[in-house]
Amino acid sequence: MTLDDLQVGEPIRRDSPVPYYYQLEGFLRERIDSGIWKPGQKIPSEAELCAAYDVSRTVVRQALNELVQEGVLYRRKGKGTFVAEPKIRESLVQHLTGFYEDTVALGLEPSTKVLQQEVIPAPPKIAQALSLKEGDPVIVIDRLRAVDGEPIVLVVTYVPYRVCPELVNEDVSRQSLYAILEKKYGLELAYGRRTLEAVAATKEEAELLEIEEGDPIVLLRSISYLKDGGPIEYFKARHRGDRSRFEVELFRPGKAETLSHEDMSALRNLPRSNILSS
Repeated sequence: MTLDDLQVGEPIRRDSPVPYYYQLEGFLRERIDSGIWKPGQKIPSEAELCAAYDVSRTVVRQALNELVQEGVLYRRKGKGTFVAEPKIRESLVQHLTGFYEDTVALGLEPSTKVLQQEVIPAPPKIAQALSLKEGDPVIVIDRLRAVDGEPIVLVVTYVPYRVCPELVNEDVSRQSLYAILEKKYGLELAYGRRTLEAVAATKEEAELLEIEEGDPIVLLRSISYLKDGGPIEYFKARHRGDRSRFEVELFRPGKAETLSHEDMSALRNLPRSNILSS
């Protein structure tokens, strides 16, 4: 068995100070990032990798474990190791965007199944988040969102009924909610506050997201505000932990305010370091 047979790339550099497992991890990641090994494809076995790279099983296992822990690979008991689907990247700060906009920006095809869309009395916590009185009417929109046909996130959104009463009749399955609020109702969304929490999937959530009950999911809570400071939207999104990655942009105090829109755009278009996507 040769390297060409396995399509595993270049050999380990024996004179390099870089640990063998780290070199191997990089070689395997390169095969995945370049598309040579595709999502769902089984990679060579530990024994085949040992033979091809002339390294010990300990080295191979350490490299594979790193990639499994990062969600780049996954194992199936008795079947082997496979390439995982790439994670969906979403922005947490500097961009007030939603799932639809984030996935379209990545060149992916989002789809939405609306599970609930109606007017209800605001529960206490929702009323507090939206600066309403308990029982005031709110529009609740419950959606299951998918990418390329695979369910990724459950989102429950609440919007004050008095601000946009016709939203209850809008088709929210084919367009961004933020786009509807801004273009149809002339609302100027300015900023938001979001929190992240790791939780276990309930039975109902697991069934909808096509995962196992108890699997890790990421609970994202968000309040979006208008330019005048009034809250316009509250949502809770439950993301599959194995298919989601959240991106945060950080600036030194006072630095972001001094950057122009063009400067910010240029910074965001800089190539990301591989270490941030690995």
